[in-house]
Amino acid sequence: MLDLRDVRATLRWAHSDLRTHRGEALFLVLATAGIVASLLLATALFGYATNPWERTFAEARGAHVWLHTARSADAGKLARLDGVSSVAGPYRTESATVAARGTRAAVELRGTPDLPSVGRPLLTAGRWLDPAAPDGVVLESSLARALLAEPGDTLTLPGTARTLTVEGVADSAEPPYRPGEQPGLVWALPSAVRTPAGQVIGLRLGDPADTDYAVQRAVTVLGAGAVGEVSTWQQARAEAQGAGRLLGQVLGLFGLGALIAAGFAVHGAIATRIRGHLRDLSVLKAIGFTPGQVVRIFLLQHLAYALLGAVAAAALTEGLGSRIPGRLGDAVGVWQGLPGHTLALCAVPAGAVLFIGLTTGLAAWRAGRVPPVPVPRPAAPGGGRLTGPARLALGLRLPAALVLGCHKAFAGRGRSLASVARLTLPLVLIVVALSAWTTLDRLHSSPERVGLPTALTVRSDGALDPSGVRTVLTGDPRVGAAYPGVEVAALVPGQTGTIALRGIGTRAEPYPYALAEGRAARGPDEAVAGQGLLDLLHARVGDWVRMTVGDRPQILHIVGRALEPRNAGRVVTTSLDTLRENDPQLAPAFYELRLRPGADPHRVAAALASADRGHLEVHPVTNPADGLSPLRGVVAGLIAVLALIGLVELLTAIGGSVREGERDVLALRAIGMSPRQITAITVTATSCTALAAAVAGTALGLPLARRLIDAQGGSSGIGAGIAQSPSPGLLLLLGTAAVLGAAALATLPASRAARRRLADTLSAVA
Repeated sequence: MLDLRDVRATLRWAHSDLRTHRGEALFLVLATAGIVASLLLATALFGYATNPWERTFAEARGAHVWLHTARSADAGKLARLDGVSSVAGPYRTESATVAARGTRAAVELRGTPDLPSVGRPLLTAGRWLDPAAPDGVVLESSLARALLAEPGDTLTLPGTARTLTVEGVADSAEPPYRPGEQPGLVWALPSAVRTPAGQVIGLRLGDPADTDYAVQRAVTVLGAGAVGEVSTWQQARAEAQGAGRLLGQVLGLFGLGALIAAGFAVHGAIATRIRGHLRDLSVLKAIGFTPGQVVRIFLLQHLAYALLGAVAAAALTEGLGSRIPGRLGDAVGVWQGLPGHTLALCAVPAGAVLFIGLTTGLAAWRAGRVPPVPVPRPAAPGGGRLTGPARLALGLRLPAALVLGCHKAFAGRGRSLASVARLTLPLVLIVVALSAWTTLDRLHSSPERVGLPTALTVRSDGALDPSGVRTVLTGDPRVGAAYPGVEVAALVPGQTGTIALRGIGTRAEPYPYALAEGRAARGPDEAVAGQGLLDLLHARVGDWVRMTVGDRPQILHIVGRALEPRNAGRVVTTSLDTLRENDPQLAPAFYELRLRPGADPHRVAAALASADRGHLEVHPVTNPADGLSPLRGVVAGLIAVLALIGLVELLTAIGGSVREGERDVLALRAIGMSPRQITAITVTATSCTALAAAVAGTALGLPLARRLIDAQGGSSGIGAGIAQSPSPGLLLLLGTAAVLGAAALATLPASRAARRRLADTLSAVA
């Protein structure tokens, strides 16, 4: 039966301990709140990245495979393939350029007589196509956002007198519009597709896992020469997830790391406190407290701290999360409407509290084993004898406080190493976070080093021949180089998908690749590939690969791996001269412009777009780092959380050092040391612990950060080689801040201990 006196005694002990360690308790609550908030935001970002596309795909009954084929391809053969449950189309297609409010976009006009049952557009505004309005169109939502178009607006087709009227805007599970890379999707009546160049067919499969096999069978049935491009639902999902999934991975990784660091910090704090309260615990045992009650004192106290921080984080995330600017706020808003939102909102904080409770219980179990009769502490701690280097340093007349402080920091062996290890973990994570920040800065400030050497992409509507376009481009003094190029879809060996085959630059003026491995393509049939393509083909640098463009085979020698942020790295790039060996009539389809230092891409784009009476379509090259801008705020917040955890560990180490040094105060006073010198010993010991942790954290954090960032680059298709380590100055600043912070925190408690009355000191060591 529960005794109220035991409860009151437990509460009095907890209240007394809270008053003694108020700062430590506050930091534990704040650190727990930051950790739980990070994990909740990571959960929201994962839901935001995955669920909207999957919901759209399910509601639209999306096609698992889309094939762009020649008009002569017989779509009826595809409906009879094993595993194909239904077919969308064929729909005639026409490539065009539309303009609205001064913005141009390359589009695919898709002749759709009726609202499809497979790959059905989900209207978000306006209405579906009406035969009474033959020039009416429905825009895919990402294209509508790029053009700032809405129902009722008029689109023009530059170079022609045609106009189109926007009837509606719809969501689609197909790849979204990306300027200069992926044309936007426009649904139109068949009569509006006046010069069809091909057709598109969608296949919905009974088993999505059979996608590669279905593509292979479809290409075999239609003939490789009839298939121009293949896109799958996996590619569309990956593009839709975009940077949201990466943000979620970063938050989740650091959140879990911080949770582990917080668990170790709590474990160390309790273990240190137990060593300092052995007499008090023995008294509790003597007056009748059972081992279980002693364990519960510590367990319930720290569970209360963790619960308070977790509840605060959950409440703040739920109430204010959707108001965070940018992608994070959007993610929380979407996540709050998903079915598993309530479960995650409860499960994540509960899991964090249980983990902290587990680490607390392991340390509190030692408190329950303290005997009722206090065991006298040994006269001298193990390892207290001066080491040879310490005696040598004293013989060289180095300051005694410095020598004794360094000796004290590492004399305890196991305890000292444990303190250094617990402090090292948050510092390792901070170094990883700083590496992520530095890599982002590199992506923004030096895009040419990560596969984006050019700033603008220019396409012509055909009014000028290639030489005329080049004359206009090179006539602007702000343009440093103009690289002609083409990009075609090529079937990979096995005919399970298509990749992007790009011919950019010439042998006389080669394209400046960002090489991570191998060398540049200089000779005939030489090419460089992205990591995504090498993974897809299970190839390596030095291999020869075969692909098919239409009905023409193209065999290339991969001599290098380039950092390739486009098309998930599924790109092989060679010179335009190499592609012309197979097709001498091949003309440049676009130009990649490298600008001179200091030139503003937007101003150059505006000048070029108006230089030739609107016959040039100019787009800035999309930098994938632009979508990662919210990551800076995430990294800053995570560093703050990790700093709080490190602060808790420092306070624990300082408290333990002060208590264990109480017995030495009498001896140090007896040999004539002043309170200031005694204080300096403790401050030096704490600073040495922080210095050792900073060195270890840097040494472990730098290679770990490089491996993690390069692994993420490899999984995204860009490839390893994008990681950038923080500057030596920044790392030195981090280590200096850790050491000076430790010294500042240790000064006050060490000074108080050194100036205690003699009677108090005798009582402490008794």
